[in-house]
Parts: sequence; structure tokens; C-alpha cells
Amino acid sequence: MTNNSFYLDAFIKEHVIKRRSSLLTEDIENNKHTLDLEIRNKKVLVIGGAGTIGSSFIKALLRFRPAQLIAIDINENGLTELVRDCRSSTGLPIPPDFRTYPINFGDAVFDKILKKEGPFDIVANFAAHKHVRSEKDIFSIEAMVNNNVLLAKKLLDQLLLSPPKHFFCVSTDKAANPVNVMGASKKLMEDVILSYSENIPITTARFANVAFSNGSLLAGFMDRFAKRQPLSCPNDVRRYFVSPQESGEICLLSCILGKSGDIFFPKLDEEKDMILFSEIALTLLEQMGLSPDICHSEEEGREKAANYDPAGGRYPLFLFSSNTSGEKLYEEFYTPDEIVDLDSYKNLGLIKNAPRKNRAELTSLIDKLDSLFSKDATKEELVALMQGVIPNFQHIETGLNLDQKM
Repeated sequence: MTNNSFYLDAFIKEHVIKRRSSLLTEDIENNKHTLDLEIRNKKVLVIGGAGTIGSSFIKALLRFRPAQLIAIDINENGLTELVRDCRSSTGLPIPPDFRTYPINFGDAVFDKILKKEGPFDIVANFAAHKHVRSEKDIFSIEAMVNNNVLLAKKLLDQLLLSPPKHFFCVSTDKAANPVNVMGASKKLMEDVILSYSENIPITTARFANVAFSNGSLLAGFMDRFAKRQPLSCPNDVRRYFVSPQESGEICLLSCILGKSGDIFFPKLDEEKDMILFSEIALTLLEQMGLSPDICHSEEEGREKAANYDPAGGRYPLFLFSSNTSGEKLYEEFYTPDEIVDLDSYKNLGLIKNAPRKNRAELTSLIDKLDSLFSKDATKEELVALMQGVIPNFQHIETGLNLDQKM
């Protein structure tokens, strides 16, 4: 069915990010001495280390030879693949003390690990609900806010007892002028972690979609091919993309080089670097040696996939206009009222004036969230509460969610 010479990494470089080498190559080279000084022989804890960004961070980190690496993730299979991937890759020195634990960082057993193995020199948190689809109802929202906000605060309260030299927590471009609850939860996460920035050296990063990351629409294309199912994507949504390698390098540079309170983002050009999902789908089919068989409904797509003839060389592709809640048709990394430094790094920008909210104020907000979740609250009530503390949160509600789409 497909082109046997197809290589995903090469496709990402040539047709998605359109860069043959990493965006961060020069910044890493310029700061190699500092990276080596801050990582070599150090103890590192990575939470959410089995995901695309967390595992890419680990692979970028290992090149600077930490003495100990402990990776935590709820995805046991993902941790297994992380170990296999790292131990099968060239140029990745594995520290003598490299351990993975399939646990939630909100569990009591994590507290035991933190107490027994700490203090750590570097702590990086990639545990997150990252999908816009995670706002379908109050139950999914509670789980998302708990993971993205409440557990991040709990972790920092624990780290106050023995602060690391570097703490990093991943954010998202969707935290800038959020239109969905996921983005708003990440903006609230930024507020929470930055309220600790005088006690713990804290940095974060907003960045683009990671091309073919776990669970992403693009990764779903490969799953659809494997299961001989139709491809499906919006024809009106444009996104910035970075490669998995670049995602890890952005986070590593942010974690190690930033001053406490800095928010990093990749310097990408709207005209050159933003791309339609539909363009990627059409190019992917071409590289697979296929042509698109355009469908006008999910039902038509399923029917054509069921009757797909490999000899015909045409593959079903359903294109549609986006109409789900919280979907932003474009991306932005910062807002007009944020002071941006575009000079310190070749391909990384910095937000320098992110406000530090009072921790007592945030604790009061979290109490209100707990109160909402403890009763029969609605999504509308939760959105209204978050809009009260995130003034530029303009929620897009259509009554439809991504679980209702192919």
C-alpha cells in the first residue's frame, strides 16, 4: 500500500518543518560549555518522560552525561520504549543509574521516591493533558486541571524542602490568548509555577505542535494507514511545527539556560513556518506513492477505505472545516502586553515580564476550583471562574468536541 522507502524523520524535515538541521543547533553549540557544566555528573528527575517531548528532552540531556536519571510516567509501555530507544541509539551515553518508574507523580509512591532519591539537581515536568479534546465535559476538565495545575503546585510545595538548581515545566503556545480550557489550564499553570520563582529557579516554554508526536493528528495518519482507515483532517487550521528532536532541545535550553521566571518560545516565521494540516496530509499521500481520493463525509471515507484497492493508488481523505469547541485557527507565542527578548538567542525568544501572582491568591483560586469540582458543577461555571483570573481567556464554544469527529 505504501512506499517502502518512506522514512518519517526525513519526511518531517523536508515537508513539515522544512529544515534539514535542528532549529536549535547554533544555540546548543553556543552554550555547550554551560550545558556541560550544569548537567554533567548531576542528578536528574524527569516526570512524564515517556511522552514525545519528555523522551526527546531525555535524549538531548543524555548527551551531556548526567550521573543519574530517573524517569517517571504513567505509561508503562512508553517507558519500555524509552529505554529501548535510548539504549539502541548511537551517541547517547547512558548513566550507570538510569531508572524508570510507571507511576503517577500524584501518587504516594512518588513522594517516597522524591524523599529517598532527592535532592535532585534538575527536575523537569512534562506530565500534562495536552489535547483540546480534554474539555469535553466537567469530568475531563477536572482531570486536566488536576494534572496541569494542582499536581504541579503539589510538586513545587514538595521541592521547596530541597530546591533543585533547575526546575522546568512545559507549557504551550495555546496559553497565549487562550480560547480553550486546555490552554487556559496551562496559562494558570504558568501563573502557579511562576509564583514560586523567587524560591526555586523556574523556567517554562511555549512552543509549536510537535510533528507526529504521540496522540497527535499527524501520528494518527500513520495509525490510519496501518489499519487501512481513511485519513481525516481540517482544511482550515494552520499550525507551527517543530520536530521531536527540536522539542526536546527547546526544553533543555529553557531548563538550563533560563533565568527564573523566563518563558521561552521558538522564533518561527508566520509566513514561512505555519502550515495547513491538509497540506501535510496531501504531501504525505504523495510521498507514500498515493493520490488523494477526496471524501465529503466520514461515512464516505469509511466506505471507500473498506473498498480500498492498493492497485488503484488512490487513498480516501476526508477534509472538513473546523467546528469544534476551543479550536484556534492560528497560533501565537506571546501577547502584545508581554515584553519579548529576541536577541539573547539565535532561534529562541524569551518573555521577560511574566507577572508573578501572589501565592495566597492562587491558593484561594485553587480552593474555588476544588469547591466547584466537589459539587455538581458545569463546564460553563468552570470557564467563568477561569475567565475571572485569565482576562484574555475568550472561550470558543460550539457545542461540539473532538470525540465526535473521526
